[in-house]
Amino acid sequence: MDPSFRVRPGTLEDIPAITRHRVGMMLEMGLATPDQCAVYDPEFHVFVQREILAGNFRSFIAETESGQVVSGGAVYIVPWPGNPSDRLQKRVFIINVFTEPEFRRLGIARTVVAAMVDWCRAQGFHSVRLMASDGGRPLYQSMGFFPTHEMKLEL
Repeated sequence: MDPSFRVRPGTLEDIPAITRHRVGMMLEMGLATPDQCAVYDPEFHVFVQREILAGNFRSFIAETESGQVVSGGAVYIVPWPGNPSDRLQKRVFIINVFTEPEFRRLGIARTVVAAMVDWCRAQGFHSVRLMASDGGRPLYQSMGFFPTHEMKLEL
C-alpha cells in the first residue's frame, strides 16, 4: 500500500467523513451499539456543523493523493475560567482521532495529531487534553502526553 497522504484542514464538506470516523471510533471502543450510532450519527452531524460555524471545532483530515479520506481528528475549544498560571479563558481538547483500519500503522494518526498540537501551540494554548483509547495510548505517550488527575462520576 502506498502510504502517501497529506493532512489538510477539514471543511463543512468533510462532515460525513468526520461523523463516520466518530461513529467508527465509538463502535471500536465499545461505547455504543450500531443501533445507538444510527440515532447518534445525524445528531453529531448537526453538532459538528454548528460548532465549525461557531469557530469551536477545527478538523484535520488526512487523505491520499487520490482524495480518499483515511484518517482525521479535531480540536474542540470550550470556554474555561483559566487559572493564575494560564489565564486564557478557554481550553482545547483533541477529539475524534480515527484512522481507517487498512491505513493504520503507517504514521498517519501521528501526523494528524502533530498537526493538531502544532495548531494549538500557534493559537497560544498552554496545554491540550484528550481521552485515549487503549490502542491510542502508546501513540499519545510517545508524543509526550501523560495521564492527569482527572476523575469521573457517572450520574
